[in-house]
Amino acid sequence: MSQAALRQPPATEATNDAIVEVRGVSKIYGDVEALRNIELSFARGKLTTLLGPSGCGKTTLLKIIAGLVPATSGEIRVNDRVVTGPGPERAFVFQDFALMPWATVMRNVGFGLELRGVREAERKRVAQHYIDQVGLSGFENKYPHELSGGMKQRVGIARAFAVDADVLLMDEPFSAVDEQNRRKFQEDLLKLVEIEKKTFLFVTHSIEEAVYVSDRIVLLSPRPGRVSQIIDPKIDRTATPDEIRRDPGYLDTVENIWDGLRHYAE
Repeated sequence: MSQAALRQPPATEATNDAIVEVRGVSKIYGDVEALRNIELSFARGKLTTLLGPSGCGKTTLLKIIAGLVPATSGEIRVNDRVVTGPGPERAFVFQDFALMPWATVMRNVGFGLELRGVREAERKRVAQHYIDQVGLSGFENKYPHELSGGMKQRVGIARAFAVDADVLLMDEPFSAVDEQNRRKFQEDLLKLVEIEKKTFLFVTHSIEEAVYVSDRIVLLSPRPGRVSQIIDPKIDRTATPDEIRRDPGYLDTVENIWDGLRHYAE
């Protein structure tokens, strides 16, 4: 069913359909070198996962692409424009939800549109659409303290979709939920990827999750983070979730990645 392709990255990786390009990006915090000379491109309409040992710079790279953290050297280009800060073509889903506690689900989801000056009727229409998409119909008037962790994360995901960004950056979005909900979120995410046709950059510590959801996996080395390997899982998306998780190709890809990371485990 699936046969992963593992390859070493070329010195400079670029594709004609790249929406995000990372060109020679390095990041230094004081005397700590977090990233060194990252060269990557991210294909339009695909989900790419950044994977690697703790401290390898996955989240740092994601935040540099988002424009939340400046690179020490190198540049990020999105739609062939240099990134100098946050922009409407990128939306970030935070690990800790980052919801406004005083706002309802409806207002949280539509807040990005509110900041852009979208009229109330239109932003409510868009927010309702994505509230329905993530399975939160009936919770529009609830506040974050009334929601479970999984529901809060669904609000964060709906908010990111509502602003209609080209690129969605997701920093360990499912790490705070239990395994049952995590698997359901993974399946829901794949449905949204197919429906929305967006570009996803996804950070996770879970090898199984990376292989299950990804079109491509970028494996980063220990600090300073460098691109050490690129894996194309080649999952058959016509199969059921259970068939995928039992498939020898899926299991072999998980094991091969673990073999590469085993000696970095603490």
